[in-house]
Amino acid sequence: MTVYVDDMAAPYGRMRMSHMMADKIGVARKWHQGDHYDICQSKREIAIKHGAQELSRVELGRIAIAQRRAARQGKTQ
Repeated sequence: MTVYVDDMAAPYGRMRMSHMMADKIGVARKWHQGDHYDICQSKREIAIKHGAQELSRVELGRIAIAQRRAARQGKTQ
């Protein structure tokens, strides 16, 4: 499965947060946001080192929308 991480750097306390789809880097399950994880920049860097594909927020959003449509149609990607 491809792991995606976007280029967002939204402030959250002292951290900067990105979105990640899929989990291979040991983030807490409670961070799951339905179809993605909100992760701090240090986790983003770990994800990239483990092969996560970097995308813009727009590109990641398009993938999420396509996956939701496929799920509604009974397909998986």
